[in-house]
Amino acid sequence: MSDAKSRSHKAQKVIDRMGQKLSRQIAGSMIACVHCGMCIDSCHYVLANPGDPTYAPPYKADKIRKLFKKHFDWTGRVAPWWVKAGSVYTDEDLQELKDVVFGMCTNCRRCSLNCPMGVDFATFNRMARGLLVSVGVMPEGVAVVSKDQWETGNQMGVLKEDYLETIEWMEEEMRDELEDPDAKIPIDNPDCEVIYSINPREVKYDPRTIADAAKVFHAAGESWTMPSEGWDMTNFGLFSGDDDLGASVAKRLYEKVIELRGKRLVISECGHGLRSTQCEAPNWAKFDVPFEMESSVFTMLRYIKEGRIKVDKSRNPKPVTYHDSCNLARSCGVTEEPRELLHLVCEDFREMYPNRAENYCCTGGGGAMSMSEYTPRRLKSGVVKANQLKDTGAEVVVTSCHNCVDGLTDVIRHYELNMEVTQLVNLVANALVIEEKVAVPVERVPEVAVADLPLAGRRLVVADDEPDQVEFLAAVLEDNGATVFRAGTGDEALELVRREKPDLLTLDLSMPGRDVGEVFEMLRTELAFEDLKVCVITGRPELRRLIYDRSVRRPEGYLDKPVSEESLILNVRKILELAHEHETVG
Repeated sequence: MSDAKSRSHKAQKVIDRMGQKLSRQIAGSMIACVHCGMCIDSCHYVLANPGDPTYAPPYKADKIRKLFKKHFDWTGRVAPWWVKAGSVYTDEDLQELKDVVFGMCTNCRRCSLNCPMGVDFATFNRMARGLLVSVGVMPEGVAVVSKDQWETGNQMGVLKEDYLETIEWMEEEMRDELEDPDAKIPIDNPDCEVIYSINPREVKYDPRTIADAAKVFHAAGESWTMPSEGWDMTNFGLFSGDDDLGASVAKRLYEKVIELRGKRLVISECGHGLRSTQCEAPNWAKFDVPFEMESSVFTMLRYIKEGRIKVDKSRNPKPVTYHDSCNLARSCGVTEEPRELLHLVCEDFREMYPNRAENYCCTGGGGAMSMSEYTPRRLKSGVVKANQLKDTGAEVVVTSCHNCVDGLTDVIRHYELNMEVTQLVNLVANALVIEEKVAVPVERVPEVAVADLPLAGRRLVVADDEPDQVEFLAAVLEDNGATVFRAGTGDEALELVRREKPDLLTLDLSMPGRDVGEVFEMLRTELAFEDLKVCVITGRPELRRLIYDRSVRRPEGYLDKPVSEESLILNVRKILELAHEHETVG
């Protein structure tokens, strides 16, 4: 009887499919291992199970490598005994392989990082998972989660009505907390700057992260929305090795962003969500993504640097440490931005060691949280992480990954550590300084027909980083018939002018973000804005040189703060109706 005929249908299908899935990277990793052992002590399973060689990365890799040697590499035909070539024949063989690829590895890639030959065990371990999944051999939890993501569009089976109800609940909570009836969590708003996608765990178990992110977007004055469908940025295809599932899940999200005409997809804090959505899924789905993608960590950090939100680190006084997610640090290179953000919003940040790309797995990676049959083994390996956490002396461990939140929580509970787990968005929201709105008394003009008002039909952009000043100027101008657009930074002013094509821009000289002088010069040199009038309104006259020393046409108007209603309207009317192109009024 031939070798193929003695093999079960499932085993034969695994071998056939392996030939289709082999890539240069995988084949190179299959061949390159020299069994030097340099990777062994890098694995937290090995460290937690001393003396058990079955956890060693080379041992586990050989369970997969033997198939490659037997069926696809010439060495297995010439000297199979020398290269330990072998095969799978029965369904029991597949079950044994399942226990290795799902139950003894979280695909954290720490062994790959420490291999001098560049062997990426996690990559071909994921391939082996996919081979088994294709014939229905997988842990029950993997099957359940995959089914939910195929059928409902998210990996926790959250129904649309439950999702929308949770969003509405969080919106009400945020409004009450901020005492601001204008605070919203918009749904399906088209043409927004940001489309915000989340992990279904946030809806089901931790909705406060949704409200905290909404607070940050609201404080930043962001144009943003959440989709009503196709909102799950997680992707169990990365864990199961099922590229078809990975492609389907990602396309739902990509197509929703395109449908809403969003400019940027912001991905909430999730290591595998960022990796799969931004790095892997465009290949799985063969999809040319036409918009920007970024982690919300980058978004929040940018808001602080640009002055769009203000934070007070004294509001987070507890000592904190940071756990690097395997997918963020090792697979996406995101290590410094979370630390930069932590230093801005926390008083006492302490590193754990090792850290960054050398950090140990939380124990929950690779979909391990869904595989209940391996929980005892997973928690035993967690002693490595528990010791790391304990040595920091911190009271709070911060991570930018929901899998890590659950994995770390399990480890802390199992090893009775006195710590809590949180995410960066929670700390940023807690540190937010929300300035109270101050009512600015404005003397209202008598009711008259809009067409009779002095600025009727005029479009103006008011740019100033002081909210009270913006509201005062806007109120006066609107009372006189103008349509007013508000900007708090130079970048916003530039964007509004380009989009709304106003008749006049009032420009403060001291604003966060892009240099105001640079904004002014860009507007002066673009032909589309040669008719735009500019009136400088500033409380820092010493900054006049930012624009007056430039070789472009000077502003048509200039006013020192504080500005009266009469002076403002007089100057605006002169600029728009009476002043010559090079005449300056003040």
